Formats: sequence, structure tokens, C-alpha cells
Amino acid sequence: MYYKIRSNLPPLFPFVSKSNGSASNRHLARKILIFGMTSNAKPDVEQAIAAVYRAEWGRVVAILIRLMGDFDLAEESAQEAFAAAVNQWQSSGIPDLPRAWMIRTARYKAIDRLRRRTRLTEKLEWYAASGLIPTSEEPIYDTDEIPDDRLRLIFTCCHPALAIETQVALTLRMLGGLETDEIARAFLVPSATMAQRLVRAKRKIRDTGIPYKVPDTNDLTGRVDAVLKVIYLIFNEGYAATHGETLVRADLCTEAIRLGQLMRQLMAPQPPSDVTALVALMLLHDSRREARLDQAGDLVLLENQDRRRWNRQQIAEALPLVEEALQGEPGAFAVQAAIAALHCQAERAGETDWTQIVRLYEMLERLQPSPIVSLNRAVAIAMVDSPHAAIELIDGLATELDNYHLFHATRADLLRRIGDSEAAAQSYMQALALVTNESERRFLERRLREVQP
Repeated sequence: MYYKIRSNLPPLFPFVSKSNGSASNRHLARKILIFGMTSNAKPDVEQAIAAVYRAEWGRVVAILIRLMGDFDLAEESAQEAFAAAVNQWQSSGIPDLPRAWMIRTARYKAIDRLRRRTRLTEKLEWYAASGLIPTSEEPIYDTDEIPDDRLRLIFTCCHPALAIETQVALTLRMLGGLETDEIARAFLVPSATMAQRLVRAKRKIRDTGIPYKVPDTNDLTGRVDAVLKVIYLIFNEGYAATHGETLVRADLCTEAIRLGQLMRQLMAPQPPSDVTALVALMLLHDSRREARLDQAGDLVLLENQDRRRWNRQQIAEALPLVEEALQGEPGAFAVQAAIAALHCQAERAGETDWTQIVRLYEMLERLQPSPIVSLNRAVAIAMVDSPHAAIELIDGLATELDNYHLFHATRADLLRRIGDSEAAAQSYMQALALVTNESERRFLERRLREVQP
């Protein structure tokens, strides 16, 4: 499977990513109702709902799926709960436990939907027996819900009965809250195609009775690869958000690391090296979080970051994991973790062992060949050899990466470094036409002004 990279400029590690029909309309409606297109909503209410959505969407949906066993019902009920909050929180105030309010409200929304469906008695009897419908007037919500609900959801979505691309896409949609168009970009397919995959996947889970649980130890191995890809993509969306004003979504980075560490615990005492490597890789990249943006929220390149702001505790935790993952035959995650470790071990940018990084990218190309890895290798070659050598390599990737903004941004930076301001400006403009994150946009606009006469 081939994934695009989203990262700092130059790119550092892989990330790939509209749907038509009713699903798309529901997602659009959710955005309209939640995010500020409600002109009468109080700013503090809008901000609170947006914050709960960003941080808690995956948790809310995961809990609802555990309660209901129905993906569509859980998602639609969660959407209605967020929409209801827009009006109710204005009049009654923001609740002390916003997530609990959302889950309780979504549960009632689900019951309302069931009442409108056929075979009312049969459905309500089943849900009453399951405990979904409370017997008291005021529902009781346990704020200490099972902590690995989201991991259960990942394993449900990553069932071997589904194609691996579908496993990853469905989990990103249900757990990460990514829109269908964002996931379609991740897999380089049309939005309509991705929408159809998601619909078919949810139908198959329902029709075949795929259980909502973390599988037994003997069944874990067959799902590990897909689960790790999902966790990695959640981290990448947090590390370099597709949309929005800020580049970093710390909530997604933190959650992905938590899930990775939970995977290691589940597979103890000898977790697969890929699990260990992924945890190390995420810890190392996340260790630079505070230095990646300046006080204005603008992107700071790796070479210009204040390394005193790096989280040395996370780096110290990750480095032994890198050593462990490199034992035997290292996989792609282990090689990427080794690259990240070399960056984090350098006290100053000028001390980075770029020669070794080039060798590691060559190894990664053999393990996981893709134009994205080749783009990364070219950037490393520019540091060892010259920008001219890197430009020649990068130009050979133009056909495959023409719609990828970091391809044009990287090419522009290399052209700027050799003094070809006119060509650099053209590449910066191509990158700006494709970028969707505002922090990255501001960085590219600043660089474009620097090379224009």
C-alpha cells in the first residue's frame, strides 16, 4: 500500500491520504452545524463544541458503537448530538462534562431514530434488554468508560474479512473523524470511490456480525499491520493537519501514541518489532512538537528549530525502543525511527549525520518503494551532495507527485538555494495552489515573497 507524506518542509515521514450521496451531505451538515456557520451561536459555545468535536469525536463514536452495535446509527446519532449542542448550550450553558452530555444526548437521539424505524417493538425490546434504554428518569453515565474503546473500534474495522485499504479507511472515518474527501486523498482515489468503500465496509460488518472487541492473543497477529497503519495515519493527521489554522493537532498525536503503547502492552512480553518501532517513531517526532511552530503559530523548519524546546524525556524513552526494533530484520517503521533518532540525537542542525540518513532512505526504498520515500531521499542527498543533484532526482518524480503540495514546496526550496528565484517562485505558487493547511500556507507565502523581485 502506498501512502503520501505529510510533514514539515522538507518532508520527514510518510502520510497518505469527496464523497457524493447522503453520507457526504451528512458530513457537510455536521460541519455547518458545528463549526461557526451558525451566526447566532455564542463564540464561547462555538469554541467549546469545536474543541469537544476535535478531541472527543472518536471516543464518542466508539462508545456509541459499543452500546448500539450499529456503525451508521452511532455516527448519525453523534452528529445529531453535536448539532443539538449548538442551541442547547447557548440557553443552558456549557455542561461540566461535555463528552458525557454528548454521549447521553446521542443515546436518546438513537432511540428516537429507532422509534421511526420499522419493526419498532422488536428493536426496542432488544435495546432495552441490552441496557441502552435506562430505567431511571435521568440516565447514568460513567465518565470512566472502558479506556480502550477506541482500540476495540480499530480492531473491529481492521477485521481480515475486509480489504486492508478498506480497514484503514473505515477506521480513519469512524475513529479519527476524517471526512471522506480527506481519506480519499490519503489513498489517491476519487471521493465517490472512497464513499462506496466505506458504505460497503459498514454493511459487511453488520451483515457478517464482526464482533466489537479486541481479539484474543492468537488472533492479534493477522490484524497488526492494518492496526499499525491506522494508528500511524492518526498520528500523521495530528502531526500535520490536512485542514485548519494550526499545523499540529496535539490531541491526535497523543491519542495515537497512547494506542501504540497499548498495543505493546497487549502483545507483551515480546511485541512485534513493528509495534515497538512505531511507538518509537511517534515519540521522536512528537518530541519536537513545541519547537515546530513559533509564537504566531507559523511553521518552523527542522533546521531552524530551538532544540532546547524538544522533549528530551520522550527522546530518552524512544531511543532504546529504536535499538530494540532494529534487531534482526528491521521493517519500514524501524528504519523511519532510526532516521528520526539521528535527527533527535544531533545537538545542532549542522551535526546531523546526513550520510547515514541517505543510507537509511535507500534501505527504506527497498522495503517500501514509493515516490514519497524517493522525495525524502532526494532531500537528504541535497544535504550531503548538492541541491543540483537533488533537483535532478526530484524532477523524475513530477508525474506521480504533481498534485502533492510538498513536492512543489521541496522543489521550490532547492531552487531557492541554488539562486534560481524565478523557477522557485513558480514552484511555490504551485504548492500554494494545492496546500490546505493555513499554517503551511503562511509559510509558503512568506517564502514566495522572499524570492520575488
